Amino acid sequence: MKVVAAIDSFKGSMTSMEAGNAVKKGILAAKPDAEVVVKPLADGGEGTVDALIEGLGAEKIPVTVAGPLGEKVSCYYGFLEETKTAVMEMASAAGITLVTKKDPLRASTYGVGEMIADALKRGCKNFMIGIGGSATNDGGIGMLKALGFEFFDEDGNDVGEGAAALAKIEVIRTENKNPLLSGTKFQIACDVKNPLCGKQGATYIFGPQKGVTEEQKEQVDEAMRHYADVTKESLDCRCSGRTRICIPFVSCGRINTGCGTDFAGNRPGRKNEKCGCCGDRRRTSGCADGHGESTGRCCCSGKKI
Repeated sequence: MKVVAAIDSFKGSMTSMEAGNAVKKGILAAKPDAEVVVKPLADGGEGTVDALIEGLGAEKIPVTVAGPLGEKVSCYYGFLEETKTAVMEMASAAGITLVTKKDPLRASTYGVGEMIADALKRGCKNFMIGIGGSATNDGGIGMLKALGFEFFDEDGNDVGEGAAALAKIEVIRTENKNPLLSGTKFQIACDVKNPLCGKQGATYIFGPQKGVTEEQKEQVDEAMRHYADVTKESLDCRCSGRTRICIPFVSCGRINTGCGTDFAGNRPGRKNEKCGCCGDRRRTSGCADGHGESTGRCCCSGKKI
């Protein structure tokens, strides 16, 4: 008998490989002559880099970056020299398993930006980032700060870090952004289709696992909406309704949701359709709403596709 054990990680408890090896141990205890193969599996959260390094044969690049609450953490990402591709996960630099006490109002994605900056120095132009398992609800401003973007309040002061900073943002400056970002392409891997804001949005649905209380949900959600509005006005770009981070600097971006996404970023059985209003190529007939159903409208403008 041959068994393949591919188990997703148990958040904060076991890694994918630890879970798989536990299954292997149990199978061999019952049938000692069984052939058991353990492979990593991930959904965009913890273990995503390990799964992709295993699947793509990438080189593991160790880095030291700022953790979600500012402490230094050691992490790594995968690097594919031939295609100049970096494979990363937010969880390794800003993960919920890196904090002993959750503090979403202060937790930052700055370390994620530091990882990206390191990969840019190595010549990376293509990025695949899993965004699950983070301790943050900052809309990616920490990440953007690490890449040279600046966020100011109405008095010209730096807004600070974390979700608490979002409502203060009135001005976004891009003059000092990392020049190596030019021409980069990002693929964002996640297993959900929630919009950025609203009762089915990122803060209401995922905020509690990061420490957002029931009383804070509305306030943080409105702050996120304010941030998205300022971004749209200041940078003439859109914040995707299907991710918790805004990436206004890339020349091309795509969000892959669900386990139907393969290592090439394709989803079987879906046609490549073009959004009529923004030109984005989509793999569904329309953008997804908070319930994961097709609305037939583009999330960048609300127009029908």
